[in-house]
Amino acid sequence: MSRKVLISAGGSGIGRCIAEVFLNNHDEVFVCDISAKSLEQFQQDYSKLHVHTCDLADHEQIKLMFNQAIQKLGGIDILVNNTGISGPTVAADELSFDDWNTVINLNLNSTFLITQLAIPHLKKAQAGVIINMSSIAGRLGYPYRLAYSTSKWGLIGFTKTLSMELGADNIRVNAILPGAVDGDRVQRVLQARADVAHTSLEEVTQNALKNQSLKYFVNPKHIADLCLFIASDSGRSISGQILPIDGDKQCLS
Repeated sequence: MSRKVLISAGGSGIGRCIAEVFLNNHDEVFVCDISAKSLEQFQQDYSKLHVHTCDLADHEQIKLMFNQAIQKLGGIDILVNNTGISGPTVAADELSFDDWNTVINLNLNSTFLITQLAIPHLKKAQAGVIINMSSIAGRLGYPYRLAYSTSKWGLIGFTKTLSMELGADNIRVNAILPGAVDGDRVQRVLQARADVAHTSLEEVTQNALKNQSLKYFVNPKHIADLCLFIASDSGRSISGQILPIDGDKQCLS
């Protein structure tokens, strides 16, 4: 039976990979993203995909997007909160309050609002699912990325508390914590870290992989596969869990 899936920030990267596995599973998928170009390209590849351009930092746009999702889907069985920005790579005493607020607003506040809007619809589903995309920064901390790490730690408490509140409604809530994901984004992050430390990109890359068991960055398809599994019948008893997928990363230093 086809399920109704809403994915935030799903126009590219991890979000698109997640949307693709649900589409290939014959689920009905609605994706929002700030990039109209990414959504247009995505919809060209999957004609049945529902898309909506939305700046998730704007709470009024979120409400409009959500209403559109309900109109298109007719309900929600699975919510994937994939929203997130990294913010600047600076020391804590150099981080501006505006930059702090920008990261917290997008990574935490928008996730709260979408989830709050979705809960009444998830309660009507036979087995509702919420998946929150946290980060290794929500497990180990992240020097020079204070706002980002704080927001990702916040999602852990958000996940655990929601799982306790919503379990009686047969809604399960879990968080996925990816490590560094292979692709252009990790290269930009590593370059920024190299700039701060006044060292080379190669040295920073070697250091990033030094303290993990598997010596490669995470394939985004593996994150998508994990989402599909915990949203499946095989994952019906999994809730309130923090699920790292990071090559067994031990520390970020």
